[in-house]
Amino acid sequence: MNKAQVIFPVSLAFLGLASMSVFHVNQHEKAILFRLGEIVTSDLSPGLHFKTPIINNVSTFDARVLTLDAKSERFLTSEKKNVIVDSFVKWRIGDVGLFYTTVGGDEFQANLRLDQIMKDAMRSEFGVRTIKQLISEDRSELRDTLLEKLSPAAQKFGIELIDIRIKRIDLPQEVSSSVFQRMRAERERVAREFRSQGAESAELISAEADKQKQVIVANAQREAENLRGRGDAESAEIYAKSFGKNPEFYAFYRSLQAYQASFENTQDTLVLKPNSDFFKYFSSEK
Repeated sequence: MNKAQVIFPVSLAFLGLASMSVFHVNQHEKAILFRLGEIVTSDLSPGLHFKTPIINNVSTFDARVLTLDAKSERFLTSEKKNVIVDSFVKWRIGDVGLFYTTVGGDEFQANLRLDQIMKDAMRSEFGVRTIKQLISEDRSELRDTLLEKLSPAAQKFGIELIDIRIKRIDLPQEVSSSVFQRMRAERERVAREFRSQGAESAELISAEADKQKQVIVANAQREAENLRGRGDAESAEIYAKSFGKNPEFYAFYRSLQAYQASFENTQDTLVLKPNSDFFKYFSSEK
């Protein structure tokens, strides 16, 4: 056997041992290094690592955020009414060593455990809330409460909770109709109350507007009477001054006004003596 025939098998064996001694951890993975079935280390960083062939072996687990989409479940509210809840949980592996020892590193088993503890916590929280509170209130408060309660329980399995969301809350068919009718009656009562308050406000506004109108009209009439009185007084004063300066012209002017007013309608008839003072300016002597 020549030297080349010896080196080639040795090189193959060396390469085989080298390949078995090197392993790679991806960015989205967490890995556990075992020695004869016992965990040696569970905090391996992403990248290339070396291990003793045959004695040591490696298991990797998905470290990305995973989703538990829980099945619809019925919960009782504080009013002893059933509601059907759809929810989901976002989680990831926190402590991979604890995750492996508690659930065997099985994602399915982890989801089963999470589903059970989540339902227990939700049953407790829904039991102290009414349907109206569950529907109308901000769900972020319920989310924070659930996260606070579930996180310690999930950490026992090496699981880190990221988020819990309520997708929808439905009423069972047998109670939805009665609840809807009660809610409708309540809304109608509130609407009637608002309409009553609106009508009352409208009456008050209308009464105040009428009052202001009467005050404005009265003030305007008073001002008009004052102006009219001052005008009449000034007119009388002017007439008096004019009469005092030329009584004859004033008498003539007033007679012309009387003639115009008397003969405005052609159907009117006056029965007077020819020598009456009414016709004194028609005399040729004047």
